[in-house]
Amino acid sequence: MSEILTKIEIITRPIQFEQFKAELAKIGVSGMTVSEVKGTGLQKSYVETYRGRNREMSLHDRMKIEIVVCEVPVQDVVDVARKFLSTGKPGDGKIFIYELANVVNIRTGKEGHDALKNDI
Repeated sequence: MSEILTKIEIITRPIQFEQFKAELAKIGVSGMTVSEVKGTGLQKSYVETYRGRNREMSLHDRMKIEIVVCEVPVQDVVDVARKFLSTGKPGDGKIFIYELANVVNIRTGKEGHDALKNDI
């Protein structure tokens, strides 16, 4: 396996996701996994009224976007994320970057870069 496989994990607000996804496609990112998650960082909790009662909420709605790249430069993904997901306010999120040892396609058994290719 000669190419470096990198996983980029972005945890951010759900706003601007559709535009972000479209911009990723423009730079060659064809696949991702997206999860709705809740989390907290340094931002303060807020009060929400539910069935007439006030509740202090410390967990905020977030999206977890996982992307594995080989040919697309990692910095390009980071630049697009910072451009389209930043509001300039606390709570914009974090980007985590991991080097992967390998990727295996369950159906075909292909590994590495070949496992990332869409083959029907």
